[in-house]
Amino acid sequence: MKHSHMVAMPEIWLLILIIVLPQLSETVYTPSLPSIAQFLHSSHALVEYTLTIFLFGLAVGTLFWGKLSDKIGRKLALILGLVLYGIGCIGCYYSSTITALLISRFAQAFGGSTGSVLGQVICRDAFHGPRRGAVFSVIGSSLALAPALGPVLGGSIAEIFGWQSIFLFLLFVSILILSLVIYRLPETYTPSSFSFKVIKDTALRMVTDYKIIGFGLLVALCNGISFSYFAEGSFLLINLLGLSPSIYGATFLLISVATMLGGYVSKTMNEQERNVWAIITYGSFVILYGALLYLVGMGILSLIQATSLCFISLILISISLMMFGIGIMIPNVLAIALLDYKEAIGTASSLFGFYYYCLISLCTLGMGLLHNHTLWPMPLYFFVMAVILKFVCYLLKNR
Repeated sequence: MKHSHMVAMPEIWLLILIIVLPQLSETVYTPSLPSIAQFLHSSHALVEYTLTIFLFGLAVGTLFWGKLSDKIGRKLALILGLVLYGIGCIGCYYSSTITALLISRFAQAFGGSTGSVLGQVICRDAFHGPRRGAVFSVIGSSLALAPALGPVLGGSIAEIFGWQSIFLFLLFVSILILSLVIYRLPETYTPSSFSFKVIKDTALRMVTDYKIIGFGLLVALCNGISFSYFAEGSFLLINLLGLSPSIYGATFLLISVATMLGGYVSKTMNEQERNVWAIITYGSFVILYGALLYLVGMGILSLIQATSLCFISLILISISLMMFGIGIMIPNVLAIALLDYKEAIGTASSLFGFYYYCLISLCTLGMGLLHNHTLWPMPLYFFVMAVILKFVCYLLKNR
């Protein structure tokens, strides 16, 4: 029996909703981390690990759902993942201990990772040539907004209804997306040859490829800075410097603009046919300058015993500068990371995603371990990560 290679076209707005859900879930509750720690009688570090375990759940799910969808189809795998995500949301809402919240966050991430994985797979199934590039550009712009929109929404919801209501909001969103998937998303899967030998051979090749190791480190360090800020920033700006959760959430609008500006600069430099390594190097310098400004500025403001407003301004300017550099770097690193794996791009993408998500979760774990109820761990940690990032960038460029 022959299978047609023609697949129905999914609606782009629906794909955006599917892919954005896990990104929104990463940060929407971060303004409430201090309140969660107080409610659950838990340490700040353990509450920060709820983001670490979420990222680890995404890493594991990246491997699982792509392979399952090759057996049962994209749509059914997506439905199962969204159901599990909803169960995780309910678990988060009813959590009365930090252990229960950690388990529920893992379930939420594992189920929600279907959006990250299968949303992109469906795009690759359905769109080809220049059209695929256009679709990914639209989705990429939406992804830049999602992590910043999360704290804005979450801060307002928490201040009015309490932090548990954030997970009811996410449950409602997941039910809405699940309904849309059932009734409006076509099945895009076309059966093809599939072999676990391909996975094994690709994995063995990747673990010995210094470029893959290096590119994964670059992606992880960029995101490690972002997510460590998401985890630690609320304790600094809310607990230590006195911002309300809603105002703290609103500050992410500035960070979102900086990230999108970085993406725009990257796009402009690519259109000017600049060398990709020149663009990546420029982005790494911006990140390093932002980290250095943060560290030196902290020292100066501490010496002169500056006001909280001065510290808040320094943090937001420095983080925005780093996010601007990250917005320049990441698209270009991802664009060239898997050029040598075109013959097994799906498998390579899953394995590469698993690798760098594990590294990102380790970065946020480090931030939690360093947490000591003062303003200093974050600038020191970010400067160390920025230096390592610059060093890895130098090695990859010159090897």
